[in-house]
Amino acid sequence: MDMNFNKNEDHNKLLLSNLHHKFAKVKLGGGEKRIQKLHSEGKMTARERIDYLLDTKAKSIEIGAFVGEGMYTEFGGCPSGGVIVKIGYIKGKQCIVVANDATVKAGAWFPITAKKNLRAQEIAMENKLPIIYLVDSAGVFLPLQDEIFPDKEHFGRIFRNNALMSSMGITQISAVMGSCVAGGAYLPIMSDEALIVDKTGSIFLAGSYLVKAAIGENIDNETLGGATTHCEISGVTDYKAKDDKDALDKIKNIVDKIGDYDKAGYNRIKAVNPALNEEEIYGILPKARNEQYDMMEIISRLVDESEFEAYKDGYGQTIITGYARIDGWAVGIVANQRKVVKTKTGEMQFGGVIYSDSADKATRFIANCNQKKIPLVFLQDVTGFMVGSKSEQGGIIKDGAKMVNAVSNSVVPKFTIIIGNSYGAGNYAMCGKAYDPRLIVAWPSAELAVMGGTQAAKVLAQIEASSLKAKGEIVDEEKEKELFNKIKARYDAQTSPYYAASRLWTDAIIDPLDTRTWISMGIEAANHSPIEKKFNLGVIQV
Repeated sequence: MDMNFNKNEDHNKLLLSNLHHKFAKVKLGGGEKRIQKLHSEGKMTARERIDYLLDTKAKSIEIGAFVGEGMYTEFGGCPSGGVIVKIGYIKGKQCIVVANDATVKAGAWFPITAKKNLRAQEIAMENKLPIIYLVDSAGVFLPLQDEIFPDKEHFGRIFRNNALMSSMGITQISAVMGSCVAGGAYLPIMSDEALIVDKTGSIFLAGSYLVKAAIGENIDNETLGGATTHCEISGVTDYKAKDDKDALDKIKNIVDKIGDYDKAGYNRIKAVNPALNEEEIYGILPKARNEQYDMMEIISRLVDESEFEAYKDGYGQTIITGYARIDGWAVGIVANQRKVVKTKTGEMQFGGVIYSDSADKATRFIANCNQKKIPLVFLQDVTGFMVGSKSEQGGIIKDGAKMVNAVSNSVVPKFTIIIGNSYGAGNYAMCGKAYDPRLIVAWPSAELAVMGGTQAAKVLAQIEASSLKAKGEIVDEEKEKELFNKIKARYDAQTSPYYAASRLWTDAIIDPLDTRTWISMGIEAANHSPIEKKFNLGVIQV
């Protein structure tokens, strides 16, 4: 291995170490003291509940671990958005589990909490996965009620989704393991089956204090909405559990009886590890985001047996397309080639840039995968579409539109891995979040933005300098440099994968070596939902 490989490896492993450090902090939720308080009440934490519920030796993936990162600091923060979401296995059946974290503001709902819950429901609906809610929440976080209550993608959408999932035949099971108040009380009762934990679980539209204020009635919370009330008098809940573990055991027993699901029928054979060493990815991926590398070196360390059947190999070479298997599943891969390539006419094309021929090739390949019912995997390291008079006259907008059209209308499941750059319209064409990938994750090396930090900072610094000059201020070389550095620092912070993950633009930041697991579990989830639409590109400019 050369010196450059070693430098890349050190850099990427440092990024990975930072990821692990941040995740260890996030796992504490509201902190050790609040965890101890929860334990003193005889309750498990959200993560402990999920770990107990999921099959011990089976794999699982966490959605949105870094949601809320750096947000709501004036209120003490909101680690993981105050709710934990995992896809895993219960009695061998793949499910998605949503658990309120009562160590974070008593499980109160921040705006980002609602967004994360809606994302969990979206995954359940797209893939027809059973969904389990472990409820322990004080309800809407009142200081921010205007940002969570009334709009289409706010709190109320969750109950609308409960109703839709029920009509779709998607199993929903709720366990009330703590507070469940006001509008939130509808969630468990709109599920197929509801459990409540004796003495710690409670469900009511208004608590005892509000009841006293509203109608003058004196009543305690347990009598008002405890387990005995709802299991023996109101009939609101279906099962009473003596403690958290008993409730989780009951959920296991219920899930164990669910019948088999209709399958989409994606092709899978026995899984085989890549022939090449996966850990070499750390040394191949360059330290600097503008350096070249061969994306095929990455692909060969992600796919079974390191085997890849290239489609139109010699044409449109800044996008790699072809067939492979990941953990046994057949996939079609669309990846940005990051090295400079030479066309047959002798023209040099920049790596990571989408040219007309690349877009044309990708469009054709996406159509083929839809015809063959092969899931698509997008590996993003893209700076955007090629610009300039030659590209414009060659119809780059038209060819780019065709590719975006194909991605938008694709009916096979799509999975997006952001490896490096994800800039501008390149993000869209390579199936960014707006194009409904079933799962979208980033490596620690990823950057998401309209354009690179340096280019953006230059443009913004020039605009600000011109504005200052127009006001009569003196802007010398030193002042311009100061403006540039200030703007670039702010812009770079916003391109960080953690900035994207905190806002749920991606589902997770992952170790590159976990990529195969995410794609495999994602396709397995998608296999629960047979394709109901036909692939149709609609009207496109040929």
